[in-house]
Amino acid sequence: MTRSLELVAKTKTALADNVDGYETINFKDAGNRSRDHYKSSMTKSRFRTRQTLLPLVRWETPRLAWIQQHTRSKFLDDYFALTANLGTHTFFVIMLPVPFWLGYAHLGRGLVYVLAAGVLISGMMKDFFCLPRPLSPPLHRITMSGSAALEYGFPSTHTTNAVSAALMILYTAGENGDSMSPFSLLLLRVLMWVYMGSIVLGRIYCGMHGFLDVLAGGILGALIFYLRWMFGDAIDQFITMPGPLAPCVITPIILILVRVHPEPVDPCPCFEDGVAFAGVVLGVDMALWHGWNTPFMNANPYPGYIPYSFSESGILKSFARMALGIVAIFVWRAVMKKTLHAVLPPLFRLIEKIGLSMPRVFFLKASEYNKVPSSIPDTTLVGAREIPGLIHNITRMRSDSVGPQSPADMYETMAYREERQRRKSVEIQNDSASDKGDNGNGMDELDEDELFLQIPTPRVQYDVEVITKLIVYAGE
Repeated sequence: MTRSLELVAKTKTALADNVDGYETINFKDAGNRSRDHYKSSMTKSRFRTRQTLLPLVRWETPRLAWIQQHTRSKFLDDYFALTANLGTHTFFVIMLPVPFWLGYAHLGRGLVYVLAAGVLISGMMKDFFCLPRPLSPPLHRITMSGSAALEYGFPSTHTTNAVSAALMILYTAGENGDSMSPFSLLLLRVLMWVYMGSIVLGRIYCGMHGFLDVLAGGILGALIFYLRWMFGDAIDQFITMPGPLAPCVITPIILILVRVHPEPVDPCPCFEDGVAFAGVVLGVDMALWHGWNTPFMNANPYPGYIPYSFSESGILKSFARMALGIVAIFVWRAVMKKTLHAVLPPLFRLIEKIGLSMPRVFFLKASEYNKVPSSIPDTTLVGAREIPGLIHNITRMRSDSVGPQSPADMYETMAYREERQRRKSVEIQNDSASDKGDNGNGMDELDEDELFLQIPTPRVQYDVEVITKLIVYAGE
């Protein structure tokens, strides 16, 4: 059993004695374990695919370091770290309700679909391939997000989101060009291209991704937009069909997508983000299906249109409309999260007894804990009491980190050292030189132990959090 899995077992045992707070697992980042560990944890075809792509990631690292070394400045550090927030799941989850509140439900639905597909598919790919981010050192990691390095590297979800969202906004603006002045339309196009460029180049500049990651992310984002453009209207028409067919089809599809998400070898938040966006899609679709038969939605100019006019409402009413929506979201989250964390564990224990549970790696089963702690943070969208901390993180600007930030990074560093020692053993043939190589390994092992102690520890997760997140985000 590996170091990380031993710690998981110890944490599970400790949970029986400590249920008021939340426990942590002693490992952090994702995608960089030793070869043997990945080989034993993956299927043969999955491991072979990873081993085929891994040399490309390692080939990129010194070239990315050269680019970073020759282009860095304080202004660019701050600019790319700040603009990276505009491609996060948290940013999009916060901003997605705004188009619905201000009368642009068609754009809102388009953004929900492309962003949810991007997070789900890129997250599945990350957890399937388990490819590490470019190694640090030599790269510096420049970021304002504490969880970004926890994910695997391939493909770049930031890039996927930025490309798909920008293309959706550009397409919608082009379709409604008559309502915009030529200058406004030109300005929007420039801003969207600057936005895409800032996210893509920023991922490379900040040492968070390589060329392969952003290329795959860009292609994936463009493909997702194309699919929405091709089939979006047909999907909307299907949802607005009379009868219960739409919810009976959509709900199982969402649940299946959540279930088939690949199990990562290392702890990775991709699954949580995917569940959150799956819940958003489910909620938006159910709202359209239900609202279609109410006087609050119209068929013209498109299905699900919610009448709104800024000229009639004015600034104060529009602001009040948004403020009421924000309050409703936080109240729903607070009430439902607490309720579900109390109600679901006994139900999950019953399901487990009759043999129907399907637990995921790194998630505690309900039979292994007494209750869910009340202070569990949300990695996708902060709660009301976490807003001051979020503001503090934004005001303190970026952090510049060098060195492994997670077990995944740690194991990639170990793999690099193993390769370095292998090359030494080929070049050095005499016994005395071999002894020196052994001493070098001992020093490396000591360094690894020290680095493990420096890696912040993510918390243990509970099985009921998956369904809770799905329901909470569906209701928002």
